[in-house]
Amino acid sequence: MHSPSTLARSRLEWPTWLLTAGIYLAWAAVVVYWRQLGDVLGSAALLLVVCWYMSLQHELVHGHPTASPRINRLLGLAPLAVWYPFDMYRHSHLIHHQDEHLTRPGIDPESNYLTAAQYAGLPAWQRVCWRWQRTVLGRLLVGPALAIVPTWADILRQPLRGDWSHSRSWAEHLGLLALLLWALQHYAGIHPLHYLLVSYPALGLAMLRSLYEHRPALRPAHRIAINEASPFWRLLYLNNNYHVVHHETPSMPWYRLRATYLADRSGYLQRNGGFLVPGYGHLLRRFALTPIDSPVLPEELIPVARSSLH
Repeated sequence: MHSPSTLARSRLEWPTWLLTAGIYLAWAAVVVYWRQLGDVLGSAALLLVVCWYMSLQHELVHGHPTASPRINRLLGLAPLAVWYPFDMYRHSHLIHHQDEHLTRPGIDPESNYLTAAQYAGLPAWQRVCWRWQRTVLGRLLVGPALAIVPTWADILRQPLRGDWSHSRSWAEHLGLLALLLWALQHYAGIHPLHYLLVSYPALGLAMLRSLYEHRPALRPAHRIAINEASPFWRLLYLNNNYHVVHHETPSMPWYRLRATYLADRSGYLQRNGGFLVPGYGHLLRRFALTPIDSPVLPEELIPVARSSLH
């Protein structure tokens, strides 16, 4: 039985409850009306809904819409996004919120950077991929592969090292995924390969948000961006474009981030060193094919990150 405080918090989170229901209903509607929509329109709609679902999973990780991790986990357990178990995402994302280590390879699991030694040790084609994924188009096309391959390689690597800590999560995820893909083909006529091909660019679209939400900087607070995105992107990413607000108050629900930012815009920009991106359209116009920065983290930042300078 849930405590009164838990139930009260659940009632206060009605926007997230509505969001959760809306995303699942939107996904189900696309599946049910797949044949009427056709492959092109259906794929486009499914891509957006799956990306939106990934944004919802981020909210669930941070304790919304309930104070019960078990309930939130159940709400995000469906493998609609295909590529990772919810439990693994939750584990790695909470590590990412150790702000003193943001962008640091090997510690920040969501870092977009490599050390100079790691980069030099890559084959030439992988170095090209890492440079390209610092562009908008590279992030959309190559970014998912750079995330998926090592994630799925862990299915084999961890047990071989005697590490079974994530085996249960993977087994549960793969079992649910197999059931989902079978049901999609059997009841809706969506081929499993087609669903996988749609979920790949959905992940790329989700990763566009994080293309430049962190940068190398001496102070951890200066590594976190504010992206003043348009309404479409704010809804798709559930206001996580106001990333400084989210990192300063990770427990704040998505529907309060924008108002909180606007109430103290100058304060947030002062604290993050003026790290402001004027929308995702700006990124597309300027960095579609031009790298935003180098994929190599400056060496001088590694000892600074180790000393936890704020």
